[in-house]
Amino acid sequence: MIEIAYEALEKAGIPLDTIAGTKTGVFMGHFTSDYKEMIYRDPDNAPLYSITGACKTSLANRISWLWDLRGPSLTVDTACSSSLVALHLACQSLQTGDSDIAIVGGTSLLLNPEMFLYLSNQAFLSPDGKCKSFDESANGYGRGEGFGCVVLKRIDDAISVGDPIRAVIRGTGSNQDGHTKGFTLPSADAQAALIQETYRRARVDMKDTGYVEAH
Repeated sequence: MIEIAYEALEKAGIPLDTIAGTKTGVFMGHFTSDYKEMIYRDPDNAPLYSITGACKTSLANRISWLWDLRGPSLTVDTACSSSLVALHLACQSLQTGDSDIAIVGGTSLLLNPEMFLYLSNQAFLSPDGKCKSFDESANGYGRGEGFGCVVLKRIDDAISVGDPIRAVIRGTGSNQDGHTKGFTLPSADAQAALIQETYRRARVDMKDTGYVEAH
């Protein structure tokens, strides 16, 4: 994650020596911990730095420590929405002034079979490993792996120093489904309410949306 965060800063045109000691926040999304599962199997032979190397907090905290970043530093676990909730919190941090720059990322690595078994037991995964979103034949999802990282600033700050601006976040939102028919079952009403409220706060007409990416 350190390498990906460095690449994100590089593409944003922000040298490391300019953010040391600044209110730069680090917000990471993370769900399963396959690596931790692997090294914790044999406590007697676990690497010396197992706890600091594998705990979720280190995903964000190590970046803050390494580069002397003084803004909020946290790892978010909200399952499938982890990285987007991290983005939401980063935007709030910029709005409140807790951060002047925010490094936001997410990661998923598939390193052992146990999580596949756990998820399959709950019928989360498609038997053929394929996602069939919005199709009546949908029967689960297929897992993927990768890293992603972006750098955020308040738009006025980015414009004032001539930063490359690749996108503008008009609004974010977060809620919970509350009580549903099952602990893992989503609520269409709650999700629709969140989308509507996010658009309302952003003062954007839904009809102006040209592209939608869904989970």
